[in-house]
Amino acid sequence: MTHVLVVEDDPKTSREIESALQDHGFAVTAVANGRDGLLQAAAGGYDLIVLDRMLPGSLDGLGVLTALRASGVLTPVLILSALGNLDERVRGLRAGGDDYLTKPFEFIELTARLDALSRRHGHSTNQPADNRVRVGNLEIDLLRRTVRRGERQVDLLPREYALLEYLAQHVDQVVTRTMLFEAVWNYQYDDQANVIDVHIGRLRRKLDGEGDVPLLHTIRGAGYVLRSPE
Repeated sequence: MTHVLVVEDDPKTSREIESALQDHGFAVTAVANGRDGLLQAAAGGYDLIVLDRMLPGSLDGLGVLTALRASGVLTPVLILSALGNLDERVRGLRAGGDDYLTKPFEFIELTARLDALSRRHGHSTNQPADNRVRVGNLEIDLLRRTVRRGERQVDLLPREYALLEYLAQHVDQVVTRTMLFEAVWNYQYDDQANVIDVHIGRLRRKLDGEGDVPLLHTIRGAGYVLRSPE
């Protein structure tokens, strides 16, 4: 079982995070300040850390993170913060954070990001030995960056391929627009932008030929999922 340390000073937020992570199957330990967070994290035994950026007292989230990395603790850290501007995000990542999620957030995105961190750091992996990802009769060659649906070659533009590869790495998991925007476009999601919807529409039309079972689904109010056919 994946064990997550949550360092969050707001009691209500901490309880909600703990409940969401436990419902997702994680074991959770929660502390309310930077000092306790640093001591717990340094003691080890955690697979992931959720760290609030704005902690009370002299040791804030960046201070905790800097101290952990300086002492050789490499546990993946997801930073939570109400500070969503680019400079703050860059500061958090440069201090040693592995991901950065801006408040307010949806818990489905929090758990999806933690799943991704867990896979990335070797707790589990969906990466096949032959560098191919298969979803039903869809096959993605990660080395050649080619896609086939059954006997049919699927020709994708670079951005469409990047979207598909990211979705395939999270197969059967809901991926939010924010996650796609940050992973594929590499900057913060604008709620007014419809660029993702446009690209998803094009990708869906290319993937689904006549008689094919739809693989790419829109989850209203949440995002998208590349779903294995039953």
